[in-house]
Amino acid sequence: MGLLKQISLICALGLLPLGAHAQCGGSFNAFKAGLQSEAVARGIDPKTADAFLSGVRQDPAVLKADRAQGVFQRPFIDFSRRLISQNRIDTGRAKARQYASVFDQVEQRYGVDRHVLLAFWAFETDYGAFQGNFNTANALVTLAHDCRRPDLFRPQALAAIELYAQGGFDPRTTTGAWAGEIGMVQMLPQDILTNGVDGDGDGAVRLKTSAPDALMSGGKMLQHLGWRANEPWLQEVTVPANIDWSLSGVGTTKSPAEWQAMGIEARQGPLADLPASLILPQGHKGPAFLAYPNFNVYFDWNQSFTYVLTAAYFATRLAGAQIYDAGTPDMGLGADQMKQLQRKLQARGYDVGNIDGILGAGTRSAVQAEQIRLGLPADAWPTPALLNQL
Repeated sequence: MGLLKQISLICALGLLPLGAHAQCGGSFNAFKAGLQSEAVARGIDPKTADAFLSGVRQDPAVLKADRAQGVFQRPFIDFSRRLISQNRIDTGRAKARQYASVFDQVEQRYGVDRHVLLAFWAFETDYGAFQGNFNTANALVTLAHDCRRPDLFRPQALAAIELYAQGGFDPRTTTGAWAGEIGMVQMLPQDILTNGVDGDGDGAVRLKTSAPDALMSGGKMLQHLGWRANEPWLQEVTVPANIDWSLSGVGTTKSPAEWQAMGIEARQGPLADLPASLILPQGHKGPAFLAYPNFNVYFDWNQSFTYVLTAAYFATRLAGAQIYDAGTPDMGLGADQMKQLQRKLQARGYDVGNIDGILGAGTRSAVQAEQIRLGLPADAWPTPALLNQL
């Protein structure tokens, strides 16, 4: 029985009202029927929705990938050294020359610095070389059906159906990352619908094969997310040893004059005349950066603090910044220790999100609060000493 007939039968039996939201979990076929009902309620032709969904299959490999993001457990220094190589820098500078006219257009239209896009292009797909081989339709519907993040992926599955209706998506052949991103800079279907740009003028938006399309679309998306033209995003600084470390973190912003009054100076050039946050990814003995308002836009591209900081730092390297001073940070926690810490913090009433061994924003905030309570340097960097005291 085709999906169109299945949904008609389910609705006729009163098990799923037409236009009802597709609930996560349960029967995968029933979920697809609910998804089709929702698509039809949004104006998609029933036969089109049926043609998209009838061949969609649940993909266990997608769920495995979703639960195995161990790379984000690495601290910033290890993570950044793993992702940033001289070859990626050299290739990035070559791509900047090759597509100089495209980057000129991106900067003129959307105000996004070319080095920011180059960094995303490098990290997402190694400048288009590795775009992923997961069937995108299967991946999106599998993740929408899974109850871990259904509210994130159900709209993306519906957007993919809309892209298909417009002729910009083939559910049988379109491939990409396990999380449903498509193309050289890895954009989700909703972002493609909103921000897809025909950068090469061939009448189509081809994010997998056209660098101008991908770069122009990525630039428009960053502008849509709030990128501010002609402003920096990150700058490495030196910090005196006697500063109040509790002022660090993305939750606190101060003017450059206030930071300078505390003894903070840029390693290269002057500080920008913008409000900024002091970022200490591995505590007060490690690297230090000032993050400007554009830095916050990165979190709408990726939720991982370590990824965001590395991408932002790599963009400054491509623009000519020197290698950061790694310092001598205190030893951090392994994955199991981090999970143990998260459980202890959760037991004390802190919202640390999932117990996943990843030092995310919630865990950093909780660590800093406990460091203040215990009289430790409140730099949000968890150490074995902190774990032992808890």
